[in-house]
Amino acid sequence: MRKFKPDNYEQNLIESLERDEWKSVPDLEDEIIKARQIAENTTAKDEKITIRISGRDLELLKSQAMEEGIPYQTKVTSILHKYVTGKLKE
Repeated sequence: MRKFKPDNYEQNLIESLERDEWKSVPDLEDEIIKARQIAENTTAKDEKITIRISGRDLELLKSQAMEEGIPYQTKVTSILHKYVTGKLKE
């Protein structure tokens, strides 16, 4: 059995939590409801597209998705979403 090894982002979160830097919000239940609504609206997939892509690029996408433990279609959707919302960073 492999031991969990957090990446840098996860390690920073763990250390922040251990330093007691996290504070609860006053209306936690309301915030949870808002976050769920945002997540549902963000992940709603109601359109279908067909694209042509090079075999090499598709294999790279599939490989990256496999490393992340997600379907490659989810990886493509995530990349497109980040691009159209201006959050895609080089």
